[in-house]
Amino acid sequence: MTNAAPAATPGLISDPVHAQRRILRVLVASQILSGAGLAAGVTVGALLAQDMLGTTSLAGLPSALFTAGSALTAVTVGRISQAHGRRPGLATGYLAGAIGSAGVITAAVLDNPVLLFLALFVYGAGTATNLQARYAGADLAPPGHRARAVSTVLVATTLGGVAGPNLAAPAGTLAEHLGIPHLAGLFVISGAAYALAALVLALWLRPDPLLLARTVAQAKESDAAANPAAADTADTGESRGGVVLGALVMILTQLVMVAIMTMTPVHMHDHGHSTAASGLVIGIHIGAMYLPSPLTGWLVDRYGRMKLAAASGVTLLAAGILAAAAPSGSVALLALALALLGLGWNFGLVSGTSIITDTVPLATRAKTQGLVDVSIAIAGATGGITSGIMVAATSYPTLALTGGILSLALLPAVAATAYHR
Repeated sequence: MTNAAPAATPGLISDPVHAQRRILRVLVASQILSGAGLAAGVTVGALLAQDMLGTTSLAGLPSALFTAGSALTAVTVGRISQAHGRRPGLATGYLAGAIGSAGVITAAVLDNPVLLFLALFVYGAGTATNLQARYAGADLAPPGHRARAVSTVLVATTLGGVAGPNLAAPAGTLAEHLGIPHLAGLFVISGAAYALAALVLALWLRPDPLLLARTVAQAKESDAAANPAAADTADTGESRGGVVLGALVMILTQLVMVAIMTMTPVHMHDHGHSTAASGLVIGIHIGAMYLPSPLTGWLVDRYGRMKLAAASGVTLLAAGILAAAAPSGSVALLALALALLGLGWNFGLVSGTSIITDTVPLATRAKTQGLVDVSIAIAGATGGITSGIMVAATSYPTLALTGGILSLALLPAVAATAYHR
């Protein structure tokens, strides 16, 4: 027993470096596919509901449903990952997203709103899994490079996420040839993309990053047995505050982002813009959500989590003001507003994820991350369902401005946490 640990340690020290490179490559491939999958619900989910129900007031319900579905999935994926590793957890989540996509197509063919809403709930599994994958990228990363590892996984979503909405028109044409309603066309692409992402992870995410990180941590604990106190002091006092702040940053940015994003295609549709135009705006938005990730990760690692969390609130305020002030006929200004909205969300997600990953011990990391993502999903569901009601009662500019002002709540939270440190 005493001889085994020292013999294994040299291998364990070198293996994670090579394993991390392979893991990031596999995660990048799966994220490209899943990015195309999650874009369908964002682009045409609200329009499908509006078309079936004939009212705008419930157009935010699809977004609320698939974000609520993502809340349940976040718990499930977190628990599977905690018990068995990231590979089975993430693959299961993407497979559920593919099944939900098939359900949406069936509901559109049958013109059945109840089935549509049930299917969108299941479809939300893909959104949750896409976000959970960022944690897998950080499991083996050194502390000073965790934000960059998270960012590498996030940026991979850009290719699929930008391409997906811009396939709305050709996908709709293909759907009509197959006897499927035009708006459901993107969900054909979504189902295939999620299924392929699940396959990539199931076959190639080896070694499992979380399981290997635990093995490495156990080896280090064994080697440092002579000084056990050092391992615990970093995780106790700061852990609770780190989880609260990291969760708050991501919850608030998700709430504001989903509320404004959900109603933008409906706002454009109501003012005579085509599905292709709204697809372009959402594509730019999703690109801004993920494309800046490498720069954001570097900024977080270089200048600190707190500064980027504060920058998130300011950027979201600018997005809300511009979206509210943009003329309804200006696709360019709406696209710029949605780009700022995506960028503010990116700042919040990368900084918030890094805060939590830095402060939660490996023994409970996956479970805690899953619970935090539940809160994020609930915030998204709240933003989605209230956005339609608010626009129906007031207007889209009012919604956008309210969201921007709400995001400023991040500033006192960050300042208070920095002061107590």
